[in-house]
Amino acid sequence: MQNNEYLDQEQLKGFPNGAKLSWGIVQQSKRGPKGELSIKKIVDAAIAIADKDGLSGVSMSRVAASLGFTTMSLYRYIASKDDLLLLMQDAVCDVPIPPQVAEIDWRASMREYVKVCIAVFCKHPWFGDIPISSVPITPNNLQMVDWMLRSMRDFPLNEYEKMSILLLLSSYSRSSGIIQRDMQRMVQTGGTPDIFSGLSYSKALKQLVKAERFPSLHPLIMSGAYTGENESENTVGDDFDFGLERILDGIEHYLERKQTLKPD
Repeated sequence: MQNNEYLDQEQLKGFPNGAKLSWGIVQQSKRGPKGELSIKKIVDAAIAIADKDGLSGVSMSRVAASLGFTTMSLYRYIASKDDLLLLMQDAVCDVPIPPQVAEIDWRASMREYVKVCIAVFCKHPWFGDIPISSVPITPNNLQMVDWMLRSMRDFPLNEYEKMSILLLLSSYSRSSGIIQRDMQRMVQTGGTPDIFSGLSYSKALKQLVKAERFPSLHPLIMSGAYTGENESENTVGDDFDFGLERILDGIEHYLERKQTLKPD
């Protein structure tokens, strides 16, 4: 826990209580059943419920019951469900951060960042169901932001440009993570990857999608590319990897352009 003596409480006004808890700048309750509860225990129990039953399964009363305590006992540690959700988000973002190195392979670092982000969405399917309400403000989330910015340590860019690249990669990670999560959910409920990709509907689409109405889409439908009919012949590789590599190509091109325009 941080020493509150050195914190400007006036500047912390308006800072969400859940975020304060994540930083350890809220005095923890000493009331309750002999200190057997803790914020970590409560958050871990809530994550276990959410992983099994989704966000709809998480309530203060259910979390309390899973730990063998009354709901009121939880409120002595975490004041609201919103605070709990923020703490859950931060907890699952506690991922191993690669050590700093002298020479940075920024493309490899960004690939790893995206891979780790996507894994969070797939391991904790509820993570993407919580709406984004602000920039990251909790410590584990910010640790990931710091890792991403480290990849751009030697970029000849200003802070605005770096933050824009961070947003671009984080947005791609989120959309890719949610798509892969949804595919996992569908398979778990009895669906198949062929349905998700549209392969099961390929023959029907070839009958329904006519060149007169869909002149640009029609060739893709007929070739099988739209529904992944010829995946074995695809030399591009995984769709998500392909998209990420094109983003990285764009960043590289932007860096080269900045260097070209840089005054001598």
